Amino acid sequence: MTERDTIFALSSGGLPSGVAVIRVSGPASLDVCHELAGSIPRDRVATLKTIRSRDGLPIDQALILVFRAPRSFTGEDSVEFQVHGGKAVVRALLAAISEYPGCRMAEAGEFSRRAFENGKLDLVEIEGLSDLITAETEMQRRLALEQSGGHLSELYSAWRAQLIRSRALIEAELDFSDEGDIPGSVSDQIWDELKGLRAEIARHLGQFRVGEIIRDGFKVAIIGPPNAGKSSLLNALARRDVAIVTEHAGTTRDIIQCDLDIDGYAVQLYDTAGLRETADAIELEGIRRATSLLEQCNLVLSLCEIGQRPMDAADLNISVPLLSVGTKSDAHAATSESCSYDVIISTMTSSGLDTLLDALRRAIVTDVGHLLGMLPARLRQAEHVRDVYASVDQALNGEEFALEVRAEYLRTAGDAIGRLTGRIDVETLLGSIFSEFCVGK
Repeated sequence: MTERDTIFALSSGGLPSGVAVIRVSGPASLDVCHELAGSIPRDRVATLKTIRSRDGLPIDQALILVFRAPRSFTGEDSVEFQVHGGKAVVRALLAAISEYPGCRMAEAGEFSRRAFENGKLDLVEIEGLSDLITAETEMQRRLALEQSGGHLSELYSAWRAQLIRSRALIEAELDFSDEGDIPGSVSDQIWDELKGLRAEIARHLGQFRVGEIIRDGFKVAIIGPPNAGKSSLLNALARRDVAIVTEHAGTTRDIIQCDLDIDGYAVQLYDTAGLRETADAIELEGIRRATSLLEQCNLVLSLCEIGQRPMDAADLNISVPLLSVGTKSDAHAATSESCSYDVIISTMTSSGLDTLLDALRRAIVTDVGHLLGMLPARLRQAEHVRDVYASVDQALNGEEFALEVRAEYLRTAGDAIGRLTGRIDVETLLGSIFSEFCVGK
């Protein structure tokens, strides 16, 4: 790979389709456009042209958009060809572009990487863009849009600006303390402000769990003894046959996952092996996996048939919130025993399923609250924010240290923000991050 390469790829998804967009970016982009279309349209104006191969044969009529550097997604000269989305059309156009010197197919995420390298997007915005492309629920879309739009980066930039100002005041006191125009002591100028910054960082860091739930999903485990109706409940909530349901105990041996969208929140629902004493090695492994899953979840649904005692958090030795669910209400007359369950359902008649969904909604809102916006949503982001907090905290608590040492802590805090946004020391991360993108983005 060289900086002088011109890259191209299909950027609009699977074929066939009504329209296909082929993106070209790099120094030869305008030459390719001139050769294929006979001229270069006006910048940023969609122009209908017939595009032809190098031997003059027509390929298709296309809408062409030209973006000259630096006013493009990548920061380079770029051209987009919007053609009919037939496989043969796209194949012919890609083949024609590949014939020009210095042009090659783009690698996964290479357009976005060039945007990052040319200063069009920082790493937080890039990660938000990746999440926006893969977002499946409304809340995932909103969170990703906040990040890809630069709002989170603006917050981190404001932190960095405050740290730079604080260091400047410290250095001014160290170098020019005998000058009359240095305004008071550093302690009076910055330490109270930095305490406010530390509190803001702590609040932001405390919201990571919310961002993680929105991005990765609210995890719900369904547990209980064999034949309690776990797989039937999974199928009922998914509205399709995800798990096998039989009258034989121990049908489910492994963890079965199903993704739901509940009021815009991604929910990961896990059906598990029935919990009971057994000598079957395979079933024992399924039970082990079920119990190890519980602490990783945000909520546990403890199922049992009406008339039996549901397992509680103490039985399972977990600290995760638990909802007890009495099942098979269609086969049991209402009894006083029903009062021992949080929810009573029947998957045969769908009775109680709406009540259970309402309980899930309340659990999600209790966990997530109504926060949405500038939240750290990836572990990488949270780790760097922790580094920022630790360095600022050391600067504030190091009253016994010389000012030079405390200023050094503020410098390391600023460096942590630089790694967070990708401005310094992130080369080893880039391959991993951009590989998450599809070719063409």
